[in-house]
Amino acid sequence: MKRKNAKILIVDNSLFMRKILRKMLAEAGYDVVGEAADGASAIQKYRELKPDLVTMDIVLPDIEMNGIETLKWLTKIDPDARIVMVSAVGYEELINEVLSIGAKDFVVKPFKQEVLLRTVQYVLTK
Repeated sequence: MKRKNAKILIVDNSLFMRKILRKMLAEAGYDVVGEAADGASAIQKYRELKPDLVTMDIVLPDIEMNGIETLKWLTKIDPDARIVMVSAVGYEELINEVLSIGAKDFVVKPFKQEVLLRTVQYVLTK
């Protein structure tokens, strides 16, 4: 089952990375409904937009509300939230930690478009 019209929220502190993700996802037919550069905005936009999936960076500007803390909040708000961590910080212990908290998958930057899209599609059909 393809969910190409799925609504996606992009959370990344880098405007450049948000633009790259938006372009890749939009070209694949996904509906990027919003972007956030920090955890507080991500939580607010998640509540407003009710996306089908969130791409989340671990490194966010507020050390108190980094990607891991934001992940914890989002999974409290919605235990069924589909969150894919997209980060250059990809060592095994960290990947295991975010998966145990509730992330559905992890994509290590830099990544190939096919890897991102395959991961997004997989998580949306789980």
